[in-house]
Amino acid sequence: MNIWHHIGAERIQPEDFIAVIEIEKGSKVKYELDKETGMLLMDRILHTSTHYPASYGFIPRTFADDGDPMDVLVLCTEPIAPMSLVRVYPIGVISMMDSGSLDDKIIAIPFEDPTYNCHRSIEALPSHIFSEMKHFYKVYKELEHKETVVGDEIRGRRDAVEIVRKSIAAYNEKFGTANQHDDCANSGQMEPSFACCTHGR
Repeated sequence: MNIWHHIGAERIQPEDFIAVIEIEKGSKVKYELDKETGMLLMDRILHTSTHYPASYGFIPRTFADDGDPMDVLVLCTEPIAPMSLVRVYPIGVISMMDSGSLDDKIIAIPFEDPTYNCHRSIEALPSHIFSEMKHFYKVYKELEHKETVVGDEIRGRRDAVEIVRKSIAAYNEKFGTANQHDDCANSGQMEPSFACCTHGR
């Protein structure tokens, strides 16, 4: 099973989707999806004296402009453990350029966090939350001598929903429909070949 692919399409909707957590809030450990296995691979320890300002992960069954699943930052009262699944809704998006590629990061809130789930837009939350996010992404690769360019504006819910919608459509175009993946999951084919679900990767 690979969580990027093997989850019901009905659980990934532009306004209501499952997020897979890779990095918990407050961590300096950069994990990322190992695309071959669907497990987490430790990529590195951050070189700067910064830590993730929110729990961070990806949206299954999406395909972003950088060739990875769509990134998501989850605002939550507590840090969320890596490889947890969290049902969330989008409220905004940070856009940045990372190593020359467009890199959107959806900002989302868990349906089941009573501290946050009364908020439906970024305007309802303290602006400092988003200032921290932008500052983190501006500096977190500086000591690796890699450049990131973060947009000045955090865009709102409407833009976030549209970006998720496009990333779902891009996934379906690249990897096929839900039925194709269900057939692959039920075929008994073993990892790591994952052949019928990774064509064109």
